[in-house]
Amino acid sequence: MPGGISHRYRWRLPNPLYVDRAEGAYKWDVEGNRYIDYKMGSASQMMGHCHPDIVAALREQAGQLLLAADCHSREIRWSQQICGMIPSAEQVRFVASGTEATMLAIRVARAFTGKPKILRCDGHFHGWHDLVMRGTTAGSDALPSLGVPDEIAGLTLVCAADPDAIEAAFAAHPDIAAIIVEASGANYGAVPMPEAVLPAAQQIADAHGALFILDEIITGFRWSPGGRQALADVRPDMTTLAKIATGGMPGGALAGRREVMAMLDPSVKHGWLAPAVLHQGTFNGAPIVAAAATVMLDLLRDGTAQRQADRVATAIRDGVNGLMAGHGISGLCYGDSSTFHLYFGPHDGDAARLAPADLRGFDPALAGALKTALNRHGVDLMSAMSGVASAVHDKNDIVATLDAFDRAFWELKRDGLLKA
Repeated sequence: MPGGISHRYRWRLPNPLYVDRAEGAYKWDVEGNRYIDYKMGSASQMMGHCHPDIVAALREQAGQLLLAADCHSREIRWSQQICGMIPSAEQVRFVASGTEATMLAIRVARAFTGKPKILRCDGHFHGWHDLVMRGTTAGSDALPSLGVPDEIAGLTLVCAADPDAIEAAFAAHPDIAAIIVEASGANYGAVPMPEAVLPAAQQIADAHGALFILDEIITGFRWSPGGRQALADVRPDMTTLAKIATGGMPGGALAGRREVMAMLDPSVKHGWLAPAVLHQGTFNGAPIVAAAATVMLDLLRDGTAQRQADRVATAIRDGVNGLMAGHGISGLCYGDSSTFHLYFGPHDGDAARLAPADLRGFDPALAGALKTALNRHGVDLMSAMSGVASAVHDKNDIVATLDAFDRAFWELKRDGLLKA
């Protein structure tokens, strides 16, 4: 494996973390060390690792049907659950990953509108495919990867997550097919986004004959049973889903209004094409994934799990801010719903007033040292500067987590990486 890894952000010196097993809020590495986990499968394990109901469903399904690449009954119930919970979802097409969900959404938007360009917000993340590489790095239009032709990158426009900037972009480019927005703000809320952005994006796109794509790959079913859109009272034309929507299993989904999703319907002709948009995939809607997903969505339907995860994240944010003050560290722990993010530097107490490049431009030496120190004290974050809570983290986990942060801050101050 190049670099010994299967994902860019698993690379770490002297070696990556190799996890042997996980249960509930915890995971154990191959040397037997236990960690309170705030990565939670890159935010996919909302009900904790190996939830007994999900494991039971997987075992039953594994003995019945893993994959036949045919239609099956579980995908019907799964699609009905999504349409019943996500406010804007009238139809669903299953895909094999979150990246595929945004890629398909963009293709459908171009087909539906007949326009070539996509507008995205600075620093928002929508997967690793060519169509969304430009603008991934906060504060920069530079492509973060080789291998993306200029001709393709030039079809993606980038603007600030601001209603005026969105309107200006549409006014200057009448050939925009859609705007895609990460529902929480960039990097699952690491860069806070004004409440006005989501309704403005919907209204502006509609006024210019374009579509509004809401990326709920992390926020879907985490912010609420209806996702972030239910809280913001917006109805995007298409919603991209993965992680929790697939029961913490590999997969994804594109949900949208019926008229738009008809572009994928083989019974609907567009000239000589039926369907208008070609989409395939051996593992789309796989029975083993559907087994986990249908149980997960049942567990999340009433909002109890989301409220518990939110309480845990709130306690961690408050506790870390208290520790920073006690250590005399200039920094901030902030976030929304069940997330928490760390910023080190001058601030006025409101992360929303900090520049995206400042919030995401943290010192890699500090970030690496903090992650190592927290690991040493039994805590693992989703990234060096962010974490997500689950429904199974409890008060004891909060106490132990804050103790780990306290010890880590003391060590980083001792080593000169954090200054009072």
